Amino acid sequence: MNEILFFGQNYDPKLIKNKPKKIKKPIQFKFENENENENENKNENQIKQISTGNFSTIFLFENGKAIEYLSENDSNQNPEKIQIENIQKVTVGYSNEAILTIEGNLFAKGEDINLDNPNEFINISSLIEDTNDRVIQDIVSGDSSVYLLTSNQNAYGIGSNYYAENSFDSEKLKKTEKPILMMKNVSKIFSGNNSEYVFLLNSNQELFTCGYNYYGQLGLGESRRRETIYKLTKIQNIPKGKIIDIQCGSIYSIMLIEDENENPKRKLYSCGNYQYNGVDKNEHSYEFTEIKSSLFENENDNILDFSCGGYHTLILTSNSKLIGFGGNDCGQLGTGDINNQSIPIQIELPKLRFNENISNYHISCGFDKSFLYYSPSFSNLEEDLIKLFRRKEFCNISFKTENGEIISAHKLILKYRLNQNQNQIEKLQEIISTKSIKESNQIFEMIYSNNSKINPKLYSEIKEIINSNEKIEETMKRIYLNENENENEKDFIIERKEKKYKFPKLILIMRSELYRGMFLSVTNDTSNKVTDYSELSNKSFQIFEYWIYSNQIKDEIQITQEIINEIQIGIDYFQLNQTNPNLFDLLINKFNN
Repeated sequence: MNEILFFGQNYDPKLIKNKPKKIKKPIQFKFENENENENENKNENQIKQISTGNFSTIFLFENGKAIEYLSENDSNQNPEKIQIENIQKVTVGYSNEAILTIEGNLFAKGEDINLDNPNEFINISSLIEDTNDRVIQDIVSGDSSVYLLTSNQNAYGIGSNYYAENSFDSEKLKKTEKPILMMKNVSKIFSGNNSEYVFLLNSNQELFTCGYNYYGQLGLGESRRRETIYKLTKIQNIPKGKIIDIQCGSIYSIMLIEDENENPKRKLYSCGNYQYNGVDKNEHSYEFTEIKSSLFENENDNILDFSCGGYHTLILTSNSKLIGFGGNDCGQLGTGDINNQSIPIQIELPKLRFNENISNYHISCGFDKSFLYYSPSFSNLEEDLIKLFRRKEFCNISFKTENGEIISAHKLILKYRLNQNQNQIEKLQEIISTKSIKESNQIFEMIYSNNSKINPKLYSEIKEIINSNEKIEETMKRIYLNENENENEKDFIIERKEKKYKFPKLILIMRSELYRGMFLSVTNDTSNKVTDYSELSNKSFQIFEYWIYSNQIKDEIQITQEIINEIQIGIDYFQLNQTNPNLFDLLINKFNN
């Protein structure tokens, strides 16, 4: 189910063999043997994310594995497997790569990250001084820095600080190989693979910035141009509306703003060097200025995704338009030539394989190369549940293991486990006594918090012991209702493509227990027809996922016999007919009515 279009620089590294060094129009990118294996290895090969920088490109797959293409400076021109499992996000900068796992661990490599061994991934999260702030929820690569956002909403920087991009005086600190706390109460971090500066957005939609500002790319106004901003500084003049995203080039920045009162709702604003910022002016923009073009005037055509390389920008709209501007010396705009474009132009695309699902296409721009790729929104359910249990309001007690590791635990889970009889606890202690410290810690973390992703074999040894004879729903309901008397605290907000949905925490807590074994068992199971949620269509999975969270079927969903037949496969395989209310019954009732 892949479709990847590539254009731009094709020699450092060589991404498509037997093709010229400069690919000036979008062409299909395929992995070796992809055609032969497409049907049997659909889940193995489905692209989740592509991140590309100057000298390397990483492809992340839905199964949590990744491969990287390295520069021609390295002897091996074939992709290399990254030896890290359960990956949820990858980022590539000018001289660094970063990996975020589902469990919240950050691994990174690069000369400014680890000078002694720059080609080896090291665990960055373990270097954070505050041991209670080591769960990472997001990562961003700058030019030579990596930025990380923890589950406690704290932003850290590691790597180069030559232009104070980590918010410290660069005269005193040129580089750091340990994460430095930059700011608290942060909701998002923005930088770029060639950017020596950073933006931090807090929960109040206040935007702060620091770093290289020679061309006014930080949006601080003309009085601060040609400066290096040594400390995080609040930007005063931000366009009206909600900041959805900020993409950063080398010497310009672009902001996507959404305003419900405007048509179209989403607009782009930029600042920085006039040759690349898309604003039709022969002078630099020192504050965020709207990019005006007839290509953006259709109120029924909204911006879906955009990305900045070193000096070029690509934008994808809901009407399947690809728009670009900026540098084009390697053909990275896909126009068929190598002429730079100072204002937005539409780029001709080949017929897209999944054009009816255009919202599932994404753009990734490296320094002088570009990708447009299809990545359907399959299950993030396990990631959501893990993030739920990582939230501060649930992590309300901690334990220290024999080797000094801190495990965050949840009183709800502990109370549930304590309902088991003494005989079961003794059996569990016997099993733990035979395991290594690492395996013991995994079991303890599973018991205390459900946070550990232990391997299926180890889980199979303890699952019967840790499962209570009393129905999980009843146990959780009794515990939960005694713990929470305030109605306002019983809901959990999950964001899906900038939309917010409210779901009962009780349902999520119960189901994370109910399906934990399912998540683990399907990981390596290749004998059944359904081994992953990705076997379900997008619409069918949306029904399934919404029911998981809320016990309901969305009112606006039209149920067809085909959808019922498709979901029945997943219901049978995952034995969901044992739960109440039964998903299949809900589907049939809605279908009949």
